[in-house]
Formats: sequence, structure tokens, C-alpha cells
Amino acid sequence: MVNLILASSSPSRLRLLKSVGINPQVLVSGVDEESPEITALAPSEMVLALAIMKAHTVKEGAPADSLILGCDSTFEFNGQSIGKPGSKENAIANSKMLSGKYGYLHTGHCLIDLKKGIELTERSTAKVSFAEMTDVEITDYVDSGEPINLAGGFSLDGLSAPFITKIEGDPSGIIGLSLPLLRKMVISLGYNWPDLKNS
Repeated sequence: MVNLILASSSPSRLRLLKSVGINPQVLVSGVDEESPEITALAPSEMVLALAIMKAHTVKEGAPADSLILGCDSTFEFNGQSIGKPGSKENAIANSKMLSGKYGYLHTGHCLIDLKKGIELTERSTAKVSFAEMTDVEITDYVDSGEPINLAGGFSLDGLSAPFITKIEGDPSGIIGLSLPLLRKMVISLGYNWPDLKNS
């Protein structure tokens, strides 16, 4: 059995792991995701940098035999990172901007094996296409409060699911943690996927 630590406060990431029988210890990193050094990076690089920072931040408080997983997601639209809206006004603007369009959801993963002293980083990217949304639909969705703290202001497993017409890539990566990618990383460290279960 392997002790997996999730360096994230994301309920979606925790739910994904639990859905496949993995119960990680959660240690929240508290990393500043809006620092100028981070926001200056390209979206696909930013998620890797933040995933690494999150994993390293909780390293000190982790048991010596742990695997630490840090993740970060952002939505790229027209080359720009569209993060968490943070307000209803921003969420409405985001929804109108993405209506009938597509962009790319990047999720960075950093897995640190403390026992072996090995660190792996990987990124999953998926193309996400949206339906044309009416003003009534946008207002109703934003009033739910759901998009305020979601990368890009949407989620594949939430109230915005009816507006996502097509995805090209890993569905769990869009939700915030690519399970196939994590499995690949775990195997490359010399473990079996079932080793993480009930940890």
C-alpha cells in the first residue's frame, strides 16, 4: 500500500480519486496562484509550475514514505489563461465569451516519491467545445454560484455539463486530475495502480 497525499483543496480532485477507490490524505498547499511570476507564464506552462509548487509546499509535513500529488488546471482561450472568475460579473463575461467557441483545458500534475527521491511532471490537455448559450441560460448558471471558483468557469461534472458539446481528450483531466495520466506516472515509479487503493 502506498500513502498518497493530495496537495489540493479541490473537492473535484478528491472526488475523482475516491471514485476509483483511492482515499488520499489531503494537505492544502496555500500557494499564491496569482503571483506575477506565475501569471506571466503561458497557460500550458503555468499549470506545471503551480503543480510543482503545490507538491513541494506540502513536502515538509509529509510522511517519508509518501507519494505527493500536486495538480493545477487552467482554461486557455485565444492564447490567454482563463482562471477562476471570482465574481458573478466575470463569470457572465466568461460564459458569453466562450458561447459557441472552444478552448483548451490544461491540467498539470507533479508526483513526488519521497522514499525514492524521484519527481515526475506531466500535463494533460483537452479541447473543449461549447454550445451557443442564451442569456437566460447564462444568468441561471451563474446565479447557481457554481462557476465562480472553477477554472474557466465551467465543469464537465457540474451544472455546465449541458453546454459542453464536445471534448477531445481525457474527461477526468478536464475535471481536474487525469486518472489515466496518474496511473501512467505511478507505474513508471515502479508501483502497481492497486497499491494506491485504500491508502
